[in-house]
Amino acid sequence: MFKTIFNFLILALSLNSLLLSQPEMGQFEGRIDGHVFDKTSKFPLEYANIVVFSLRDSSQVNGTITNSDGYFSIDIKRPGMFYLRFGFIGYQDLFIDTIRLNRNNKYAAFNEIYLEPQAYNLKEVIVQGEGAPITYHIDKKVINVSQQFTSLSGSAVDVLENVPSVSVDIEGNVSLRGSGSFQVLVDGRPTILEPNEALQQIPASSIENIEIITNPSAKYNPEGTAGIINVLLKKNSLAGMSGIVEINAGLNNKYGGETIFDYKLDGYQINLGIDYNKRFFEMNSFTDNRSDFQGYSTYLNSFGTAVRGRTSYGIRGSISLNIDDSNNLMFGARYGDRDGKMNGTSFYTKSLSNSSTVQNYLNSSSRTRSGNFYELSMNYLHKFNKAGHELSGEIDYERSNGEEGNITTLTENELITYGQKSTEDGPDNEFRIKLDYVLPIGEESKFEAGYQSELELTEENNNVFEYDVNIGDFAFRDQFSNKTKYDDFVHSLYSLYSGSISSVKYQFGLRGEKTDRKIELVKTGESFKIDERDLFPSFHMSSKLAENHQVMASYTSRIQRPRGWELEPFDTWIDAYTLRRGNPALKPEYIDSYELGYQILMGKSLFSIETYYRINHNKRERIRSIYNADVNLITTQNVGKSYSLGAETMLNFDPINDWNVNIMGDFYNYRIEGSYFQQDFSKQSFSWSMRFNNSIKFTTSTQIQLNGMYNSPVVSSQEERKGFFSINAALRQDLFDKQLSLTLQVRDLFKTAKHESTLQSSDLYRYSSFKPEAPMVMLNAKFNFNNYKKKDRGENQNGINVMEDDF
Repeated sequence: MFKTIFNFLILALSLNSLLLSQPEMGQFEGRIDGHVFDKTSKFPLEYANIVVFSLRDSSQVNGTITNSDGYFSIDIKRPGMFYLRFGFIGYQDLFIDTIRLNRNNKYAAFNEIYLEPQAYNLKEVIVQGEGAPITYHIDKKVINVSQQFTSLSGSAVDVLENVPSVSVDIEGNVSLRGSGSFQVLVDGRPTILEPNEALQQIPASSIENIEIITNPSAKYNPEGTAGIINVLLKKNSLAGMSGIVEINAGLNNKYGGETIFDYKLDGYQINLGIDYNKRFFEMNSFTDNRSDFQGYSTYLNSFGTAVRGRTSYGIRGSISLNIDDSNNLMFGARYGDRDGKMNGTSFYTKSLSNSSTVQNYLNSSSRTRSGNFYELSMNYLHKFNKAGHELSGEIDYERSNGEEGNITTLTENELITYGQKSTEDGPDNEFRIKLDYVLPIGEESKFEAGYQSELELTEENNNVFEYDVNIGDFAFRDQFSNKTKYDDFVHSLYSLYSGSISSVKYQFGLRGEKTDRKIELVKTGESFKIDERDLFPSFHMSSKLAENHQVMASYTSRIQRPRGWELEPFDTWIDAYTLRRGNPALKPEYIDSYELGYQILMGKSLFSIETYYRINHNKRERIRSIYNADVNLITTQNVGKSYSLGAETMLNFDPINDWNVNIMGDFYNYRIEGSYFQQDFSKQSFSWSMRFNNSIKFTTSTQIQLNGMYNSPVVSSQEERKGFFSINAALRQDLFDKQLSLTLQVRDLFKTAKHESTLQSSDLYRYSSFKPEAPMVMLNAKFNFNNYKKKDRGENQNGINVMEDDF
């Protein structure tokens, strides 16, 4: 079936391209093309501007920008005499005069155009450009991490607090457009870690850019309700030896550092990065529980303190070999280790509605989440003679060894009266092979196709121990312990076709996937199999309405498959008061996602609005219910449908020179309806968030940044979370011609961040709140040498790029 669909799609796209490429009789079709390079480094310049003018009256005829290879191609619809202007911010303009095109000479080719970098000297002070904080492409937003000083000493999670489309709660949980279901890529590759864990593992200082892809095309893996967060790590592209050495330290057991080295010569490049980070935070918590069970109510209140955090280190490296002008081979490796802990003490008060007795006791808990992982990859790229005609392949292997543990003890009169210990461990292995092919058709069209095969093999051991007062130690409980094996196979085929009609650029694609899953319960010999076949269409378009005005629209279909532990048909103890039970009848979530965006560039200011509508079929949620008087049971259910309708806005402007303001807002209406436990429900809420970022340059080497954030309340099928706001600040001082940078950061400056949630059902009420340590103070020192010094990039003067680039 997939072979038939794939062949049909190729045939349809090919016929379409032939029809679109037929010229009208008598129409002049000329072309000017070439490649643009940096004169110093000899590397291609992406996004350089090329404009064609009429030699007769200097009127503008056409224009374009270069792609990642520095290549450009401009159609000329009438014969005549022309001249070219090549420009790029930070480089001297270059003019080429007297280009004659006629019916006997329709083409002009410039194989190598070199632009020379320029330096601006104002009173002996060198002024260098900063990278654009946000770049809008046709299918994604690109965040320049170097512009976010307030998150410099943190992780990727801290960076995402100031990113459009993304929200981060007090616990560091990331949501993409209100959904915690998304995919994380590192340098374009999936990671074996869970999304939040992967983001916490990556130091902010090692990140070059973050791509937010909310409506990925059929080329991408469709897994994840809300889209993709792609983290691009730092790699230098200029010749010679270069690097960064960075250290940071803060109050209350927070410190870390990183070093990155690059060595590039003709034919090869070596990249090496090493990082270490330790972050621990204090917090205060309070809970108020009421459960109705067998005719009476149990009241359980607690307050306490805890210390949570993680220690992590990692090493990554790659070597890229240019075999010749057409072939490149790259090998990469990454290793990481993490050790997360939370130790807390809470004082509990327990009472029953049918008794006057009040019980007070001390609860000591310890949670751990640790393990290591490594990744190996090999990439191959072949470039054919025609620019943009490419074949690439990738092979990846990843392995993760993780262990989670939880220990809870209850103490009365200095004696342990109850205790429980649970552990979960096991290896996770992933294999991936991928092929991608790109074929340019004519001057404006392109056909792409690819194949991907993924195999995941996982083992998981769950063990439970209970405290035995007779022996004074924990004893193994076989009835609550299990071993599970998971085998997942996903095979994918995709094809894309992109082109343009007048000023409208379009792309449509189709992806087919076959999924085979097997879950085996070793203890009982039971097994469950899942066999699915799915199709995922996608469509993107953009149109330049007028100068500096652009509109974009897209539709994609996505899927969110249940995780292995959500399908396990047995009980697993999370802690002494919480039991988890899987549901093998869970269905995948299917998502229809629509987007419509508009951008306008007004001098130094940019305004952008993106509207989106997302329908989630077979909506999956964690449902909490009563297991017994003291224990809650958590299960995962397909509860119905959810609908999200929203708009994201951004305004970037300079009120005065050297003061840049960036205001982002996300406003959306969320509705969920369905049933669980034979009870119908329908809930709706209007949620919104605002971010207000200020950057002020006092001098060319001194800059202050002040960021404010507010997240409004949100609801789910059972729970409501209250809103919160916080303010972060940073001061950066550059020294020694920007080779050394010192940054002082203060997070949650006014101690306003607080997590509060309320859960209520017919027999259960739960209120919880906790407040993290604040303010958090960090000092960061970064030393750049050789080519890692800041470089000029192409951008609007206020640091915003609007790219009308290819799909």
